[in-house]
Amino acid sequence: QVTLVESGGGLVQAGGSVRLSCVASGRTHSMGWFRQAPGNEREFVAAINWNGRLIDYATFVKGRFTISRDSAGNTAYLQMNSLKPDDTAVYYCTAGVLAGPTQKYVADYWGQGTQVTVSS
Repeated sequence: QVTLVESGGGLVQAGGSVRLSCVASGRTHSMGWFRQAPGNEREFVAAINWNGRLIDYATFVKGRFTISRDSAGNTAYLQMNSLKPDDTAVYYCTAGVLAGPTQKYVADYWGQGTQVTVSS
């Protein structure tokens, strides 16, 4: 069992930046982020494997968001730049498996989520 705790959400103006952090209670193979906006389904944002050499992004965030994790492997970050009002959502940290470059990330554990609101 892995417990995930997110932090770093808040209110930011369009064009601004936010950095989300997520601390896992144990070792994880991969970590990732999903988001869910009001009235929308939860969607994949980004994932990173255990050594940071395999990373996947949703098409809509490429070039604006960067996922990373610390050397100890139990903390993941999501740096979000050039934020748009459409990025407003609850962002969920996850732990799971990103097995390969053609494999879809599978999340096994979920955090409670942190709200990011982008004002226009």
